[in-house]
Amino acid sequence: MKEILRYYLELKSLKNLKKVKAPNDNLKFELVIKPDFNLNKFFYKQIGKSHRWIDRLSWTDNIWANYISNKSVKTYILKEGEDLAGYFEQIFNKENNEYEIAYFGILKKYRNKKYGAYLLSKAIEKSLDGNSKRVWVHTCTLDHKNAIKNYLSRGMKIFREEKVKISA
Repeated sequence: MKEILRYYLELKSLKNLKKVKAPNDNLKFELVIKPDFNLNKFFYKQIGKSHRWIDRLSWTDNIWANYISNKSVKTYILKEGEDLAGYFEQIFNKENNEYEIAYFGILKKYRNKKYGAYLLSKAIEKSLDGNSKRVWVHTCTLDHKNAIKNYLSRGMKIFREEKVKISA
């Protein structure tokens, strides 16, 4: 067994967002208007293979399609020119009037270029630009080494930490 740390972070107001501008003029940020489970599956597998994202590896295409077609789930992508660079999945919880950034990541080729800081700024903006009361996310010590630093640098605050045992 291996022990990891899991962190839950939140931001409740856009005024607390430490925004990052696009690091270059070739970046495009957009909502995926027509949900495509293959796009989410691609990002999940490509980004997740470096960080032990395993919970969705057993999903069938039908499960992926049902998840992506849920009206509370939105997918946003980051492109450099016409090339995919990163994404995040945003889930709205109507009962609590809040958004969760469920999955977030930058493809390996585009890391260490400030794209993650920019994309997180956009994710937080999109989650708090209406009347939602907060946006939250969780990360752990298996995620990219800069993940927790990025969340904290954008103004998010840790509201819960836990130790979790996983199989090695």
